[in-house]
Amino acid sequence: MSTKMKGEYSSSRSFASRKYTILLCLGSFCLGLFFTDRMWSIQESKGMSRPSVTEAERLKLISEGCNPKPKEVKRDPQALLGQVANTHIALQTLDKTISSLEMELAAARSVQESLQNGAPVSDDMGKKQPQVKRRYLMVVGINTAFSSRKRRDSIRATWMPQGEKRKRLEEEKGIIIRFVIGHSATAGGILDRAIEAEDRKHGDFLRLDHVEGYLELSGKTKTYFSTAFSMWDADFYVKVDDDVHVNIATLGETLVRHRKKPRVYIGCMKSGPVLSQKGVRYHEPEYWKFGENGNKYFRHATGQLYAISRDLASYISINQHVLHKYANEDVSLGAWFIGIDVKHIDDRRLCCGTPPDCEWKAQAGNICVASFDWSCSGICRSADRIKEVHRRCGEGEKALWSATF
Repeated sequence: MSTKMKGEYSSSRSFASRKYTILLCLGSFCLGLFFTDRMWSIQESKGMSRPSVTEAERLKLISEGCNPKPKEVKRDPQALLGQVANTHIALQTLDKTISSLEMELAAARSVQESLQNGAPVSDDMGKKQPQVKRRYLMVVGINTAFSSRKRRDSIRATWMPQGEKRKRLEEEKGIIIRFVIGHSATAGGILDRAIEAEDRKHGDFLRLDHVEGYLELSGKTKTYFSTAFSMWDADFYVKVDDDVHVNIATLGETLVRHRKKPRVYIGCMKSGPVLSQKGVRYHEPEYWKFGENGNKYFRHATGQLYAISRDLASYISINQHVLHKYANEDVSLGAWFIGIDVKHIDDRRLCCGTPPDCEWKAQAGNICVASFDWSCSGICRSADRIKEVHRRCGEGEKALWSATF
């Protein structure tokens, strides 16, 4: 090949390689732009966040202008009050449900501890009941003694229904009424046999595993609530003395008002003096626990009649072995509730006087729940006078059967 041809070939080859180099550079540049733009959009989308509610509303305000027209919301005051009332009722129901669950949990723990310690467990707590107990409105326990046969008969003849009427009261109204008594120091003796014969005739006794005695009223009260709670599932448990007149329908209507409240303690609240002098009635041997001489007790319900809700009866039943007993049973009951969250309800209709006091109130439409004489801590000579009190202050039999709880 000549020198001329070689020069031409070399020149064309150099031109071709420059051409490819330029094309390769342009291709690389375009490819770089493509990937750079792609990666930038990905990073931007990853870093992008949705506007918050505040930002969205700010943008909306900007788009609508600086003076948007506020929307008028019409509120019905009656509807708002209704919502508040419904919310309050719902909270009370929830509180009572939680309280009941706490009591049941405490009972289960008590059974578990008894099993672990090898202690005997009662059939009521250790065994699961195959059938669901009926829920009653109230159990009324009438505290009585071996020597009070005339008082019991006077109550049977006035405010306590008998026979089929008492069964109807239990089935239709959910009200249990029993005379409450333990046994004598010599179990099976003549006193116990007399009560057994009376019970066979009337069938209206609740017998307690308790030795009777005036100085043992605190223990009897504790045993009564524990026993009644294990036998009947009720909203309320009531204790009343056998020398007090009671209007059952009015009592039921009073308790129903507090049915949805948890841990309720109802009675005529008082705060009497702590009596340190020996030999006087209502002497308090442990007076020194209440401070200096002349001090008064804490507020508690007077012992003639008081009621507690189901959760408090459960509390007594679970803790009965560690609850301290003072000389006076009403003081003991109040002391058991001092350290827990209890609602004290002071209702003076539970402690009316005998006629003319209760009679005037009945005529004014404010029928009393219970009537007695403060001077006698009950109706003076109740076996003879309770019929008169019933005639002048009683609510009438129709009131009981027409009442709805």
